Amino acid sequence: MKRRGASTMEAAGAAMVLVLAAVALLAPLLAPYDPTRAVAPNFGNPGSPSASFPLGTDALGRDVLSRIIYGARISLTVGVAAVAVTLVIGVTVGLVSGFFGGTADFVLMRLTDVMLTLPALLLAMALVSVLSPSLFTILLVIGLVSWTQIARVVRAETLSLVRRDFVLAARALGAGSPRMIARHVLPNVAPIIVVMAALGTSGTLLLDAGLSFLGLGVPPPTPSWGRMIEEATIYFRTAPWLAAFPGLAIFWAVLGFNLFGYGFLRRTGRRGAP
Repeated sequence: MKRRGASTMEAAGAAMVLVLAAVALLAPLLAPYDPTRAVAPNFGNPGSPSASFPLGTDALGRDVLSRIIYGARISLTVGVAAVAVTLVIGVTVGLVSGFFGGTADFVLMRLTDVMLTLPALLLAMALVSVLSPSLFTILLVIGLVSWTQIARVVRAETLSLVRRDFVLAARALGAGSPRMIARHVLPNVAPIIVVMAALGTSGTLLLDAGLSFLGLGVPPPTPSWGRMIEEATIYFRTAPWLAAFPGLAIFWAVLGFNLFGYGFLRRTGRRGAP
């Protein structure tokens, strides 16, 4: 019963992510208007949802639906690319630390501990401010501040694997460290890496939205869900839909990746499954 529920959770999450990916890929076909141009004569006065504009228009007369659809492209690009950077750093640190131990483990884990003491959002804000906001900068910075949890989880898995008989046998037969990591350790760590990638993507989406809300995300006029919420703050009372719809888009994306990650974790019976 537990496995069936986990499979359902995983399938629901995968379906939500696929919908999000389809919207991002087909944005030019799905968006009814250009997301960066004013299409309604209501400058300075947000337009309420109507037949022509199902989600309304913002204070500049831009279609909210079109901006949310194109915003999915930015969010997925940042989320997936940042997680790729995170995985490269985190998996490398975790494998080296757990496999070799000793001085390498001590140095890398102390570096990880130092990174964990720094609030990710504040560190990302500082780095983006120094490097100047751009799409490449955002995904690079998010990746650089988000690798610590993956490193710790991969290290724990690696520590348990290096004591297994098949790794000890390979070592006794004279297999080199790179071969043992590539052939014996990494494939067995792969399932937890998939889980951490899915959960990490939801985290990077939230961090990207937070940076955009603070004005440090992708520069305008490129649509961004976080910036849309920030631009709607002065209209919370008169036009609440301006913040509600991009907020729901963020909720959908984060929930989808979390359901997939936790469902996969529970279905495979990995350690730490809630």
